[in-house]
Amino acid sequence: MTSRRIRAVVVAAILLTTWVLVATASRDAAESCTGLVGKTISASAIGLPSTGASVRSATLVHASASISVEYCKVLGVISPVDPSAPDISFQVNLPAVWNGKAVQYGGGGFNGTLITGDTPFRGLDVPPDMPPPLAQGYATFGTDSGHQVSTLHEIQAFALNDEALINFAYASYKKAHDVAVTLIASRYDRVPSRVYYLGGSEGGREGLAMAQRFPADYDGVVSVVPVISWVGLQTAGNRSGIVQQKGGWLSANKLALLRKGVLAACDNLDGLADGIIGNYERCGSVFDAATLRCPTGGDEGDACLSDPQLTAVNTLHAPYEFPFSVANGVKAYPGFGYGGEDQPGGLSAWVSAARPATFPSPPGSGQGQQWYYGNGAIRYFIARDPMFNPLEYSPDRYADRVRDISRLMDSTDPDLAAFAARGGKLIMKENMADYAQSPFAGIAYYKSVVARMSQTAVDRFFRLYVTPGTNHGGSGVSSTTGAPIPQYVDLLGLLDAWVEKGEPPADALIQTSRTTTPPFIVTASRPMCRYPNFPRYIGSGDPNSASSFSCVSP
Repeated sequence: MTSRRIRAVVVAAILLTTWVLVATASRDAAESCTGLVGKTISASAIGLPSTGASVRSATLVHASASISVEYCKVLGVISPVDPSAPDISFQVNLPAVWNGKAVQYGGGGFNGTLITGDTPFRGLDVPPDMPPPLAQGYATFGTDSGHQVSTLHEIQAFALNDEALINFAYASYKKAHDVAVTLIASRYDRVPSRVYYLGGSEGGREGLAMAQRFPADYDGVVSVVPVISWVGLQTAGNRSGIVQQKGGWLSANKLALLRKGVLAACDNLDGLADGIIGNYERCGSVFDAATLRCPTGGDEGDACLSDPQLTAVNTLHAPYEFPFSVANGVKAYPGFGYGGEDQPGGLSAWVSAARPATFPSPPGSGQGQQWYYGNGAIRYFIARDPMFNPLEYSPDRYADRVRDISRLMDSTDPDLAAFAARGGKLIMKENMADYAQSPFAGIAYYKSVVARMSQTAVDRFFRLYVTPGTNHGGSGVSSTTGAPIPQYVDLLGLLDAWVEKGEPPADALIQTSRTTTPPFIVTASRPMCRYPNFPRYIGSGDPNSASSFSCVSP
């Protein structure tokens, strides 16, 4: 046999062996995955009351354009103690090549939809070319928080069941964690070395709740625009709808007028008139909405604001004062900030919307989300009466219930000592043109932790960053040019480096804007400053370059 034929035979044998190994590995992976079907987890393995969990399906998902790794998709339920309470649905994703760590995804709004954990995380401003955690090798998981919105006539109706309410408040996330860790150990023969919680909005509240309530379970949390003081936010949202019904609704033209007034007073406070309110804390003391008042106080057209409209503006930006203390001694919900009033996803979406608030306020009615969320929370969580008229709500009449809901829902406990002691790290981010929840609530929480633990202690494990001009979802545009505000930053990568390598995030992180298609070219950048600093233009240089700004104190 010639040497050429020998080489050909050897190559063919190698290829055949490789094909057999790949086919065997693929078959073994599929069998290992489907072998999880029917697996049960006893109630004793779950740290909060349940009647156990079970796996309904387990499917091997091959690598694709959206997820560039092969993984086992596991779906199941955690059963309640109360037979009238809904199950908690969960999904756990187990990658073929595992990095040894896990990421739990938080929810949004009133939840009720399964958080799958197999996509890029919304609201965390991840660069468009950044692979999602699953594609980075993390095992990922999420839950619907213990109710299914598709079965409800209103999204808050689940709260009439005590167990479903507790699951939404905090219990379902802990239960999903325990089940996921059990399944991860079953697949890989070891538990994850690190577990992180990523959440924005409601999910941001959940992440803080996990650090506060179950510090031994989490090594790090990323909490973006969290609805920390939940009861305060919903009550303030109910209030915003009430003032609209007293003549305070602002049309699109009135919002544009308000935006121009805010810019005239505040745009240059950061050294650059660019349509972004960079010095967000000072703007509240500089801008006076009364400068926009119609001479007679009546509605005289789009060039001015009537007295009821001024009342609505001032009410939105004023704190909501409780007549008593709620959980953790909180006495007020902060007012909202200024900036981006008429940008997409801004005040127009969350407060004014297409038409004035009325009651009832069904979804799709064109009314503000603050009112829709707030009056539903009042009716189902506090009054526990779907027919209750939210226009007549007074917390004095429901003081005990308000306190109870606050203890369940508010993630305002400033004592993070146990979380810090085990090496836990927390990165929180606020978007300063957020009208879904007040970014000043996050700032107030940060200050409360510092007051409780000292600045030196907090600096070891907690960072708060702010992005001026961006809305609840993280995007934003200049109010003068319409150009996108830089928003992209990899917070999970920063958290992991802090936990694993002891590398704390810098005091000034760089956020970018990018083109929407590959290769996702950077078109602008700006520093995201650690609170209390804000980005100030240095007086020269390209306004689209982060190097032209410095993070300075107010």
